Amino acid sequence: MNSNEKKETEIRSIEELITALMLADQNLYDSIVRSIRIPYSMFYDYCSWSNETYTRNCIEENEKFELILLCWNGKQKTPIHNHGGEECWVKVIEGTFKENIYTTEKNGKLKMIKSIDSKPNDVTYMIDFMGFHSIENLSTERGMSLHLYAKPIRRCKIYDENIEEFVNKELTYHSIK
Repeated sequence: MNSNEKKETEIRSIEELITALMLADQNLYDSIVRSIRIPYSMFYDYCSWSNETYTRNCIEENEKFELILLCWNGKQKTPIHNHGGEECWVKVIEGTFKENIYTTEKNGKLKMIKSIDSKPNDVTYMIDFMGFHSIENLSTERGMSLHLYAKPIRRCKIYDENIEEFVNKELTYHSIK
Protein backbone atom coordinates (compact mmCIF):
# COMPACT_ATOMS: atom_id res chain seq x y z
CA MET A 1 0.00 0.00 0.00
CA ASN A 2 1.47 3.36 -0.92
CA SER A 3 1.20 6.46 1.29
CA ASN A 4 -1.68 7.95 -0.76
CA GLU A 5 -3.81 4.82 -0.24
CA LYS A 6 -3.05 4.89 3.48
CA LYS A 7 -4.19 8.52 3.77
CA GLU A 8 -7.46 7.71 1.99
CA THR A 9 -8.35 5.11 4.63
CA GLU A 10 -7.55 7.38 7.58
CA ILE A 11 -10.41 9.11 9.36
CA ARG A 12 -9.45 12.74 9.92
CA SER A 13 -12.55 14.31 11.52
CA ILE A 14 -15.30 13.47 13.97
CA GLU A 15 -17.87 13.91 11.20
CA GLU A 16 -16.02 11.37 9.00
CA LEU A 17 -15.92 8.97 11.94
CA ILE A 18 -19.65 9.21 12.63
CA THR A 19 -20.45 8.75 8.93
CA ALA A 20 -18.15 5.72 8.67
CA LEU A 21 -19.76 4.11 11.72
CA MET A 22 -23.28 4.83 10.46
CA LEU A 23 -22.55 3.19 7.10
CA ALA A 24 -20.53 0.22 8.38
CA ASP A 25 -21.50 -3.15 9.72
CA GLN A 26 -20.45 -3.79 13.31
CA ASN A 27 -17.77 -6.25 12.17
CA LEU A 28 -15.88 -3.27 10.64
CA TYR A 29 -15.83 -1.15 13.81
CA ASP A 30 -12.40 -2.41 14.85
CA SER A 31 -10.73 -1.33 11.60
CA ILE A 32 -12.59 2.00 11.69
CA VAL A 33 -11.41 2.77 15.22
CA ARG A 34 -7.84 1.84 14.30
CA SER A 35 -7.96 4.17 11.27
CA ILE A 36 -8.82 7.27 13.33
CA ARG A 37 -6.21 10.00 12.96
CA ILE A 38 -8.24 12.91 14.31
CA PRO A 39 -6.13 15.68 15.91
CA TYR A 40 -6.86 15.82 19.63
CA SER A 41 -7.76 19.51 19.33
CA MET A 42 -10.90 18.51 17.37
CA PHE A 43 -12.23 16.85 20.53
CA TYR A 44 -12.05 20.01 22.66
CA ASP A 45 -15.67 21.00 21.95
CA TYR A 46 -16.76 17.70 23.54
CA CYS A 47 -14.64 18.01 26.69
CA SER A 48 -15.85 18.55 30.21
CA TRP A 49 -13.71 17.97 33.26
CA SER A 50 -14.33 17.16 36.92
CA ASN A 51 -11.99 16.99 39.87
CA GLU A 52 -14.13 14.22 41.40
CA THR A 53 -14.30 11.73 38.52
CA TYR A 54 -13.58 11.17 34.85
CA THR A 55 -16.42 12.49 32.68
CA ARG A 56 -18.52 10.70 30.02
CA ASN A 57 -19.21 13.10 27.14
CA CYS A 58 -21.56 11.90 24.43
CA ILE A 59 -20.47 12.64 20.86
CA GLU A 60 -23.06 10.44 19.12
CA GLU A 61 -25.70 8.01 20.31
CA ASN A 62 -28.13 6.11 18.12
CA GLU A 63 -29.64 2.64 17.93
CA LYS A 64 -26.49 1.32 16.23
CA PHE A 65 -23.64 2.64 18.40
CA GLU A 66 -22.57 5.01 21.14
CA LEU A 67 -19.47 7.21 20.81
CA ILE A 68 -18.25 8.80 24.03
CA LEU A 69 -15.23 10.94 24.89
CA LEU A 70 -13.97 10.27 28.39
CA CYS A 71 -12.03 13.16 29.93
CA TRP A 72 -9.70 12.34 32.78
CA ASN A 73 -7.85 14.47 35.28
CA GLY A 74 -4.60 13.05 36.59
CA LYS A 75 -4.76 9.61 38.24
CA GLN A 76 -8.53 9.20 37.83
CA LYS A 77 -9.83 5.69 37.18
CA THR A 78 -12.99 3.75 36.51
CA PRO A 79 -14.35 1.18 38.89
CA ILE A 80 -14.02 -2.42 37.71
CA HIS A 81 -16.97 -2.93 35.37
CA ASN A 82 -18.52 -4.75 32.43
CA HIS A 83 -20.35 -3.38 29.36
CA GLY A 84 -23.86 -4.77 29.63
CA GLY A 85 -23.11 -7.34 26.93
CA GLU A 86 -21.89 -4.84 24.31
CA GLU A 87 -18.55 -4.66 22.53
CA CYS A 88 -16.25 -1.79 23.49
CA TRP A 89 -13.27 -0.23 21.74
CA VAL A 90 -11.11 2.34 23.52
CA LYS A 91 -8.77 4.60 21.56
CA VAL A 92 -6.38 6.82 23.48
CA ILE A 93 -6.55 10.40 22.21
CA GLU A 94 -4.26 12.07 24.72
CA GLY A 95 -2.38 10.69 27.72
CA THR A 96 -1.25 7.30 28.96
CA PHE A 97 -3.65 4.76 30.42
CA LYS A 98 -3.57 1.39 32.12
CA GLU A 99 -6.31 -1.16 31.56
CA ASN A 100 -6.57 -4.00 34.06
CA ILE A 101 -8.65 -7.04 33.07
CA TYR A 102 -10.20 -9.26 35.73
CA THR A 103 -11.98 -12.57 35.91
CA THR A 104 -14.22 -13.89 38.65
CA GLU A 105 -12.99 -16.99 40.43
CA LYS A 106 -15.33 -19.77 41.61
CA ASN A 107 -15.35 -18.29 45.13
CA GLY A 108 -16.58 -14.97 43.69
CA LYS A 109 -13.29 -13.14 44.22
CA LEU A 110 -11.78 -11.04 41.46
CA LYS A 111 -8.44 -11.98 39.96
CA MET A 112 -6.47 -9.65 37.67
CA ILE A 113 -5.41 -11.62 34.59
CA LYS A 114 -3.91 -8.94 32.36
CA SER A 115 -2.66 -5.36 32.41
CA ILE A 116 -2.18 -3.20 29.31
CA ASP A 117 -0.59 0.24 29.07
CA SER A 118 -1.83 2.42 26.20
CA LYS A 119 -0.58 5.65 24.68
CA PRO A 120 -2.08 7.94 22.00
CA ASN A 121 -3.53 6.03 19.01
CA ASP A 122 -3.44 2.68 20.82
CA VAL A 123 -6.72 0.74 20.75
CA THR A 124 -8.00 -1.84 23.23
CA TYR A 125 -11.06 -4.05 22.94
CA MET A 126 -13.36 -5.53 25.57
CA ILE A 127 -16.51 -7.64 25.66
CA ASP A 128 -18.07 -9.24 28.72
CA PHE A 129 -16.99 -12.84 28.05
CA MET A 130 -13.37 -11.61 28.35
CA GLY A 131 -14.02 -10.51 31.94
CA PHE A 132 -14.32 -7.15 33.65
CA HIS A 133 -11.97 -4.21 33.38
CA SER A 134 -10.92 -0.89 34.83
CA ILE A 135 -9.09 1.97 33.14
CA GLU A 136 -6.79 4.48 34.83
CA ASN A 137 -5.07 7.66 33.70
CA LEU A 138 -1.44 6.96 34.64
CA SER A 139 -0.39 10.59 34.37
CA THR A 140 -0.85 13.53 36.71
CA GLU A 141 -1.93 15.44 33.58
CA ARG A 142 -5.29 15.41 31.83
CA GLY A 143 -6.07 12.71 29.29
CA MET A 144 -8.78 11.80 26.78
CA SER A 145 -9.99 8.45 25.49
CA LEU A 146 -12.61 7.71 22.85
CA HIS A 147 -15.03 4.85 23.62
CA LEU A 148 -17.12 3.15 20.96
CA TYR A 149 -19.87 0.78 22.07
CA ALA A 150 -21.64 -1.43 19.53
CA LYS A 151 -25.09 -0.36 20.70
CA PRO A 152 -25.55 2.12 23.55
CA ILE A 153 -25.03 0.90 27.10
CA ARG A 154 -27.67 2.04 29.57
CA ARG A 155 -26.48 0.03 32.55
CA CYS A 156 -23.56 -2.11 33.58
CA LYS A 157 -22.20 -3.90 36.61
CA ILE A 158 -19.54 -2.20 38.69
CA TYR A 159 -17.50 -3.73 41.47
CA ASP A 160 -18.21 -2.10 44.82
CA GLU A 161 -14.99 -2.47 46.78
CA ASN A 162 -16.73 -1.69 50.08
CA ILE A 163 -19.03 -4.71 49.90
CA GLU A 164 -16.75 -6.73 47.58
CA GLU A 165 -19.42 -7.56 45.02
CA PHE A 166 -20.89 -6.28 41.77
CA VAL A 167 -23.84 -3.89 41.77
CA ASN A 168 -25.94 -2.55 38.89
CA LYS A 169 -25.20 0.99 37.73
CA GLU A 170 -27.35 3.22 35.52
CA LEU A 171 -25.11 5.15 33.12
CA THR A 172 -25.44 8.85 32.36
CA TYR A 173 -23.49 11.49 30.46
CA HIS A 174 -21.77 14.56 31.86
CA SER A 175 -22.35 16.38 28.57
CA ILE A 176 -24.15 15.78 25.28
CA LYS A 177 -23.33 17.56 21.99
